[in-house]
Amino acid sequence: MIWWPSEIPTLQYGRVTLRPPAESDVEQIFEACQDPLIPRFTTVPAEYTMAHALDYVQRVPASLELHREFPFVIEFGVGDDKEFAGVVSLHTISLDNHRAEIGYWMHAPMRGKGIGTIAAKMITNYGFLTMGFRRIEAAVDVDNSASQKLLMSAGYTKEGILRQRVTRSDGRQIDMVELAVLASEWEELK
Repeated sequence: MIWWPSEIPTLQYGRVTLRPPAESDVEQIFEACQDPLIPRFTTVPAEYTMAHALDYVQRVPASLELHREFPFVIEFGVGDDKEFAGVVSLHTISLDNHRAEIGYWMHAPMRGKGIGTIAAKMITNYGFLTMGFRRIEAAVDVDNSASQKLLMSAGYTKEGILRQRVTRSDGRQIDMVELAVLASEWEELK
């Protein structure tokens, strides 16, 4: 059975913190989403506005209540010297099947530092050990080798190609790589 928290906790591992999104994050989320790589490889709109960022933050209570998404802001640093690094969530939830999908994007200056890998491990660890999911999966654009590498470093395994899974804003239908990790094979983050 899945245990669904009534609020998003703050999780800490080394210099990486996962915490609930807040209205104070809106400007940083908006600025980060101006990077063309984020809409290229995610479902973030290409013409990302401040209203999109505000909606992302304001829909958290409804997402929790309806068991739709479990989102976090990623920060990197210690004490008062923490920097916005991106977002990560469990979404596309199937409580009956004990399954969720991980999704994330990293702010450009924070890429390539291992922060995303740690954040993926942290949310996966929480999803398995605290919430009770049995499978966490990801669908990654076939051209996004960096994201595939990040997830494999976090313990995920490539399972195959999902043909024409996503329609991009320009109408192209693209293939996605399916990666997943099972609770039975997960090594607890320590």
